[in-house]
Amino acid sequence: MSSKVALKAKGKSSKGSKPSPDNSPSKLLKEWSTWTMKKAKVITHYGFIPLVIIIGMNSEPKPSISQLLSPV
Repeated sequence: MSSKVALKAKGKSSKGSKPSPDNSPSKLLKEWSTWTMKKAKVITHYGFIPLVIIIGMNSEPKPSISQLLSPV
């Protein structure tokens, strides 16, 4: 089962017009990489602190959550 990533073309277009034949591989690569970087930024933004807490909780010696989060 394969999944496809659908990219929406940005720019001005009117309803009912034919899609432009400007879907060159370089443009698709640029759109895909931009989409990927935006998603990676969001994942990093919301996932870094929980990742650090999980790694800290699994280290030796096992700290309690209050010891892990306190600045002392």
